[in-house]
Amino acid sequence: MGPAPAGEQLCGAIGEPEVMEPALEGTGKEGKKASSRKRTLDEPPAKGLLQPVKLSRAELYKEPTNEELNHLRETEILFHSSLLRLQVEELLKEVRLSEKKKDRIDAFLREVNQRVVRVPSVPETELTDQAWLPAGVRVPLHQVPYAVKGCFRFLPPAQVTVVGSYLLGTCIRPDINVDVALTMPREILQDKDGLNQRYFRKRALYLAHLAHHLAQDPLFGSVCFSYTNGCHLKPSLLLRPRGKDERLVTVRLHPCPPPDFFRPCRLLPTKNNVRSAWYRGQSPAGDGSPEPPTPHYNTWVLQDTALESHLQLLSTMLGSAQGLKDGVALLKVWLRQRELDKGQGGFTGFLVSMLVVFLVSTHKIHNTMSGYQVLRSVLQFLATTDLTVNGISLCLSSDPSLPALADFHQAFSVVFLDSSGRLNLCADVTASTYHQVQYEAWLSMTLLDSRADDGFQLLLMTPKPMIRAFDHVLHIHPLSRLQAACHRLKLWPELQDNGGDYVSAALGPLTTLLEQGLGTRLKLLAHSRPPVPEVSWAGSRVPRDTKDIQDPPKHKDSGSLTLGLLLRPEGLTSVLELGPEADQPEAAKFRQFWGFRSELRRFQDGAIREAVVWEAASMSQKRLIPHQVVTHLLALHTDIPETCVHYVGGPLDALIQGLKQTSSTGEEALAVAVCCYDDLSRLLWGLEGLPLTVSAVQGAHPVLRYTEVSPRPLPQPPFFHRCSHQLHLCRSGPHCLVCHLEGSGQWPQDAEAVQRVRAAFQLRLAELLTQQHGLQCRATATHTDVLKDGFVFRIRVAYQREPQILKEVQSPEGMISLRDTPASLRLERDTRQLPLLTSALHGLQQQHPAFSGVARLAKRWVRAQLLGEDFTDESLDLVAAALFLHPEPFTPPSSPQVGFLRFLYLVSTFDWKNNPLIVNLNNELTVEEQVEIRSGFLAARTQLPVMVIVTPQDRKHSVWTQDGPSAQILQQLVVLAAEALPMLEKQLMDPRGPGDIRTVFRPPLDIYDVLIRLSPRHIPRHRQAVDSPAASFCRGLLSQPGPSSLMPVLGYDPPQLYLMQLREAFGDLALFFYDQHGGEVIGVLWKPTSFQPQPFKASSTKGRMVMSRGGELVMVPNVEAILEDFAVLGEGLVQTVEARSERWTV
Repeated sequence: MGPAPAGEQLCGAIGEPEVMEPALEGTGKEGKKASSRKRTLDEPPAKGLLQPVKLSRAELYKEPTNEELNHLRETEILFHSSLLRLQVEELLKEVRLSEKKKDRIDAFLREVNQRVVRVPSVPETELTDQAWLPAGVRVPLHQVPYAVKGCFRFLPPAQVTVVGSYLLGTCIRPDINVDVALTMPREILQDKDGLNQRYFRKRALYLAHLAHHLAQDPLFGSVCFSYTNGCHLKPSLLLRPRGKDERLVTVRLHPCPPPDFFRPCRLLPTKNNVRSAWYRGQSPAGDGSPEPPTPHYNTWVLQDTALESHLQLLSTMLGSAQGLKDGVALLKVWLRQRELDKGQGGFTGFLVSMLVVFLVSTHKIHNTMSGYQVLRSVLQFLATTDLTVNGISLCLSSDPSLPALADFHQAFSVVFLDSSGRLNLCADVTASTYHQVQYEAWLSMTLLDSRADDGFQLLLMTPKPMIRAFDHVLHIHPLSRLQAACHRLKLWPELQDNGGDYVSAALGPLTTLLEQGLGTRLKLLAHSRPPVPEVSWAGSRVPRDTKDIQDPPKHKDSGSLTLGLLLRPEGLTSVLELGPEADQPEAAKFRQFWGFRSELRRFQDGAIREAVVWEAASMSQKRLIPHQVVTHLLALHTDIPETCVHYVGGPLDALIQGLKQTSSTGEEALAVAVCCYDDLSRLLWGLEGLPLTVSAVQGAHPVLRYTEVSPRPLPQPPFFHRCSHQLHLCRSGPHCLVCHLEGSGQWPQDAEAVQRVRAAFQLRLAELLTQQHGLQCRATATHTDVLKDGFVFRIRVAYQREPQILKEVQSPEGMISLRDTPASLRLERDTRQLPLLTSALHGLQQQHPAFSGVARLAKRWVRAQLLGEDFTDESLDLVAAALFLHPEPFTPPSSPQVGFLRFLYLVSTFDWKNNPLIVNLNNELTVEEQVEIRSGFLAARTQLPVMVIVTPQDRKHSVWTQDGPSAQILQQLVVLAAEALPMLEKQLMDPRGPGDIRTVFRPPLDIYDVLIRLSPRHIPRHRQAVDSPAASFCRGLLSQPGPSSLMPVLGYDPPQLYLMQLREAFGDLALFFYDQHGGEVIGVLWKPTSFQPQPFKASSTKGRMVMSRGGELVMVPNVEAILEDFAVLGEGLVQTVEARSERWTV
C-alpha cells in the first residue's frame, strides 16, 4: 500500500502546481537540524530563494566605466533608486509592442485601408428612407425620433488616417487598439447636419454600409460595433484579423467630417442643436423661452472634427521625447490598475496624454525628464488641482470670440480645454470620477514620498478593483428604473442633450443626492458603468438569417450602475442625522430632503431640532446605516424602489454572527468582556493581604484584543442535567490574564522553588478574591480561574526574572551560562510578548473599528478550510493587522467585507519565501530598521520558519509561526485563497445578488484520504458551523437566564479531545484536519513516508502489519485496522469513517 504523492494530495486536487514546497525545504521545523550545519560551497541554494550574487575580488573592485558612471548619474537624477529604475524599465519592456508585432499590425492596417476605399457607393436617398440597406442590416443607433430631415449617400472615404496612441508609440499591451479616422466626403453632408442628430444618423449609416461589405471579407475574423467612450450616438466599427492574429490588434474605424465643415460658433457649450419640438414631439412654446443648451451633444460633434489636430499636437510635443512617452505609458498602467479608464466617462489614456502636453506647455514637465519623473509630476498635478473648480486650457489665443472657462464650468463638471479653446476634453468625465482620480493620485504621491522598497509593486502592479477598494458597493438594477428617475427629477434638458441616454442624464444628480445624504459618513463616492457591449456582426460573414444580426444595445443593456462608497470610520456608526433648529429657515429644506424620516426632537441642551434617527441596535447594523440612507433617498427622490437597489455591505457578517435570532456580530459581547476584564484588574490592584502588591495586569487572550471568532459569555446552558446539579460548559475557554507582582529580593533563584512560590500566590489570590469580593474561584499550582459576570478569567502570576532563571545552564565545572531553552522561550512568549501583542492590537481596534470583524472573518475562513490548528491565533491576527497598518495602495478598511477580501489577496500574492511580513505595531520601526530586518531575513532564511511575521518586539525569530505552518500547509492556504478571492468578488459584484456567500467557506473535501464524520449531538459549537444546522440540540440557554454562580467545566470539547487521541496514536502515520467551529468532518491525509516498508521491530507494531517482501519480514500500515481504530476511539462521537480508497493505492 502507498499514498498518493504529497503534492497531489494537497494541491493536485485544486488544479494548481505546487511551487512553494521545494522552495522552502529545510526552512520548516523539520529541516532546522540540517540547515543549522554550515552549507558547503558546492551545495545549491533552495529553489526560489533569493541569493546574493557572488563576485570575485577583481570583479568587485573593478573601476566603473564611463557608461556605468553616466548610468549611475542618470539614476541619481531621474530616479530615487537603482531598483526603481530597473523595475520601471522592465515594466515598460512588458507593455511595449515588439517590432515584429508592429510589422504585423502595419500589414493589417494596409489591408484594411485597401478594402475600405473599395467599398461601393450608394445613390442618394432620404435619411428616413433606408430601404437601400440589405436585408437584415441594422443601423447601430437608436433612431428616436425616427423622422429627421436630410439626405444620405455612401461614398468611399476621402482620407483614411491612423490616429491615436499607436502612431505615437504610447499604446500598451495587452489590449492594442488602433484608431483609424475615415474622413467622409463633403458630398455626403449638408449645411444643417449638426442639428437634430442628422450628422450622427449619417455616421451610423456610413458604418452600417461599411460593416456589411467588410464582414464578407475573409481577412477579418470579427466585425462588430462598439461605442466611443460609451456614447450611444457615436458607434465605431471594430475589425479584428482572422486566425492566430485575432487577439493581436483591434482596429476601430471612426467616421469624421471634413476639416472646417462645421462652424465652431454653432457648437459652443451655450448653443442648442437639438430642438425641443423635434425631440419631444411637441409644438414649440409660444412664450419665447430659449432652447436649452446641448453642450454634450455639441462636444461629441467637435470631437470628430479634432481627431487629426490632436494627433498633430501630441506628435509635436511627444514625438522625440522618449521620457514623455514612457511617462504616458506608466500613467496608462496606473489608470488601468485602478479601473479608472473603463466604461463611460472614464479618465482615458488620451486624457492623460493631453495632460502631459499641458504640463509641458506650462513648463512643469521638461522633455528630458524620465518616465518616472513624468509620472510623479502628473500625479502631483492631479492630486493638487481640482478641475471641477478651476479648469485648464491648452489654448494660447486671446480671441475675444472664444467662450470663457466659466461658460464651460456651467455646462460641464470637469473642464480641460484643447488648443482650439472650444472643445472640452473632459466633457464626459463626471465629478465623481475626477474626484476618484484626484484621491488616487494623492494616495500614490503619499506612497512615492515614503520611498518604500515595495512602492513600485504597490503603485503599478497591484490591481484595485472597485469591490476591493471601496467599503460598500451598491448596484442599481435594472437600469430601466433610471428612466423613471429622470422623469421624477425633471431632467428633460439632460435627456435631450444626451440623446435619450437616461443613465448618463441621471448619473450626476444621483451621485450628488447620495453625497449630500451620506454627508460626513462618506469620504469618496465613485461609480462604475460597464462598457456598452459590442454588437456582433455575426462573425466574419454576412448572416444568412436576419435573426443572427443584433439590434443596437438599449441604454438598459449596459448591465447595472455600480456605486462604490469609501466610508469614514469616525461618523459611520452614528444613528442620528442632526438638522437645524425648528425656527431656522433651513429646517424646511431639511424636511423636504429627508421626507417622512425627519422629525422634531428635544435634546438635553434644551434645543428643539429637526433630526433623523436610524434603526440600528448592534454594531453590525450601525455599519449598514448607509444602506438605509441610500434606499430611503432613492425611493423618496428618484422613485427607485428598494428592490432595485442591491446593497453589498455586510453579507459576510452572517459567518461571525451568533444565534439565528440575533443580528449582532459579537462586538457587543467583546466589549462587555473587556469591561469585565477592566473591573477585575481594578479588583486585583486593590487586593489587601497579598505579600506583594499587584503592579500590572495584562490581557493575553483573543477576546481582549477583539479577535475571538465567537465570543460568548456565560451563563452557558447545561450540557445535560442530573438530579442533584447542573454541569455547565465554557466553550470559548478561559480568558488568560498575566498578573505581575512588585519586585522583591525574597524570590528564590531556583526554578523549582520559583514555581512553588508562584503556586502559593495562586492559592492566596483565589482565597482573597473569594473573601473580599465574593467571586467564585478555583486555584491550581499554575493558575487561578475566576468567574466574574459570566466570564471565566485565568490568572497567571508572573515573576519577571523567571525566564532568565530558566535560561541558566550549569557546566560540569560549575560555570553558569545563559542559553535559550524551550521552557524559557515559552514562558517569555506567554508572559511578556503575548500581553504586549494583545495590548497593541487592542489599541489598533480603538483606531480602526473594523479590525475586529476582519480578523475574525479571516480566522473563521482559515479554520473552515480545516487548517486552523496549523496557524496560531496571533499569527492570523497579525496578518489582519497588516491590512490596517500597511494598507497601501488602499486605505485602511472600514468594513469587514473589504478587509476580508484584502486578506485573501495578501495571503495569495505575498512572497512568503523571500520576504518577511513586517507588521509595524505602534509605528515603532523606522525605515532603516525595516531595511535591516529584510537584510537579516535573507541572510538567515534557511533557519527561519516557512511563514515569517516580524513585529517591533519580535524582529528576528517570528515566535508566532515557529510551530507552524509547514510549507505544504502554507501552500495549500495560498492556493485556497487564490481560488476563493475571484469567486467571492464575482458573487459580490453580481447585480442580482451575491447568491450563496458561504461557498468560499466550505472546505474542499476531495483532497483527503479518509473522512471521519462526527455526530452533531456531541459537538458543543455546532451552531457556529458554516452551514447553520436547521435544528440543533439544546446547549445554549439556561431555563432561567441570568448569571450563574457555578464554575463551568473548562476545556470539555469532545471533537478536540478525540483529535488529541488520534494524533497521539497515529500522528506518525497521518495528518488530521478539523474545523473547531462546529465542524462535522475530520479530514485525514496519510503521510507518504509512513507507507514505506520498515524493518520488523516488535516495539513498533502499532498500526502496522507484517509482510514478507524479498524473503524479509517488513512492516507496512494496516489501513483497515487503523480505520477500525478510528471508529473505536470515537465510539459515540463518530458516525462513519469514510475511506476514499482512490486516494491511496493498494
